[in-house]
Amino acid sequence: MIIDQKSDCLIISDWRNKRIVRWSRSNSRNGETIISNVYCRGLVMDNNDYLYVCDYEKHEVRRWKIGEKNGILVAGGNGRGDHLNQFNSPTNIFVDQNDSIYVSDLGNHRVMKWIKGAKEGIIVAGGQGKGNSVKQLSSPYGIIIDQFETVYVADFGNDRVMRWYKGAKEGNIIVGRNGEGQQANELNFPTDLSFDRENNLYVVDYWNHRVQQFSIDR
Repeated sequence: MIIDQKSDCLIISDWRNKRIVRWSRSNSRNGETIISNVYCRGLVMDNNDYLYVCDYEKHEVRRWKIGEKNGILVAGGNGRGDHLNQFNSPTNIFVDQNDSIYVSDLGNHRVMKWIKGAKEGIIVAGGQGKGNSVKQLSSPYGIIIDQFETVYVADFGNDRVMRWYKGAKEGNIIVGRNGEGQQANELNFPTDLSFDRENNLYVVDYWNHRVQQFSIDR
C-alpha cells in the first residue's frame, strides 16, 4: 500500500483480484481500479508519481503513470528463468533516486538491480542458489537500499535479515542469527523491512504475528 499525500489517496495492491485500486482518504466509499490484470506483489511510487508494479505471474516490472492504459516494461518480461534478463516470481521492489530498480527475485533466491534503461539486471545479493550460507538467500522478500547502495533483505526462508554492501560477494546477518523462533532475537518468516529517521530497523515477522524493532549500526 502507498499513501499518496499529494492526492490524499491510498493506492493498494489488491493482488488476489489482480488489480491496483485507489481510495480517497476523505471519501472511502469511492474506490476505483486504476490498473487491471496485474498480479502485483510489489508496489512503489517514485518522486515523479510513477507507479512501479512487480508482476509475480508475468515475471516483470512495469512503470505506470496514473491514468495511462499501458505501463512501460522496465525489467524482466522475458518469461520465467534465471538469466540476467529474467525473473522467477519477483516479489518486492525498491526504486532509488537514479530510477534504478531493485527487485527481490524470490524463485531465483537473489536480489537484482536494473539500471534505468538496462536490458538486463545485475545480481547484488544472493544468486548462488537456495541455501543458508552468507553467500546465499532463500526466497527473499522485502528489500531496502540506502544511499550507499547497501542492500538490506528479508531472507524469508532462512528466518533472518541480511545486509549486502555494494560489490560484496557475501552478506552478513544483522537480525535472526538463531534460526526460526519467537524469542526477541528470533524471526519466523520475515517479509518486509523499514527504517525510521533514527536508523531503527522494523521487521514484519509474519508467522510470529508481530513487527519487531531493532537498533542497527549502519
